[in-house]
Amino acid sequence: MTQTLRITGMTCGHCVRAVTAALESVDGVESVAVDLESGRAGVEGRADADALIAAVVAEGYGAEPAPLE
Repeated sequence: MTQTLRITGMTCGHCVRAVTAALESVDGVESVAVDLESGRAGVEGRADADALIAAVVAEGYGAEPAPLE
């Protein structure tokens, strides 16, 4: 299952690494792809969406489910 999050507050590669590590730490995550330009993160696995958002927020960034395009 793929979940896409809109991430706010990222400005550089360090931000991408921090968000990636935060998402990878959540139980059920199999893989993570964070894109600085689009401000989106794709998460593969069966992780709880609220847990993903909480992990990102704990790192100091904003996160919300991204609308389907």
